[in-house]
Amino acid sequence: MAMTETGDEKTRRRRGAALEAAILDATWEELAAHGYENLTLEAVARRAGTSRPVLSRRWDSLAKLASAAIARYAVQNPIEVPDLGSVREELLLLLRQVGRRSSPKLVRLIYEMRKDLEAAFASFADMRSQVGGAGYPTQQIVDRAVARGEIETKGLTPRLVRLPVDLARHEMMITFQHLTETDIFEIVDGIVLPVWLRRR
Repeated sequence: MAMTETGDEKTRRRRGAALEAAILDATWEELAAHGYENLTLEAVARRAGTSRPVLSRRWDSLAKLASAAIARYAVQNPIEVPDLGSVREELLLLLRQVGRRSSPKLVRLIYEMRKDLEAAFASFADMRSQVGGAGYPTQQIVDRAVARGEIETKGLTPRLVRLPVDLARHEMMITFQHLTETDIFEIVDGIVLPVWLRRR
């Protein structure tokens, strides 16, 4: 008779980074399927083929587990913006891709996490720090624009580098809607470029 592998046996076989990746992938799948409000450690453990105590030892709150899963998804699925020869065109493309990837459902999911993140002494900034520059290549766009002589780095703080995506994210968080072309042009032409170019 064929032997089947139990969840405990899978857990013993997968350790360290491999086990953590499986858990975070399972968490993302649960979030995508059922949302944050219906996320449970039991469901994640079942999908990952492990046990709830294994999850609890690594993440002391559901919000931190969910934010780690979202950060992993962003890192695993980076937005790519090629060199278009123009900082404006690259910013427009970036925000269009941000808008396509950040569906209203995902934005609402992150909004639902707000209170739990506060209770866990975490924040959206913590989630952003986990992603680093992998999720949104704004720094790469800035570096190319500097090399082309379109903008200067003097006075261009990390907050200003993040400005395009932060404004886009704020718009989607407020409206629970996709970014429109009007939103994108207003952010790029009405806010970001005037601020960036003023530093020349």
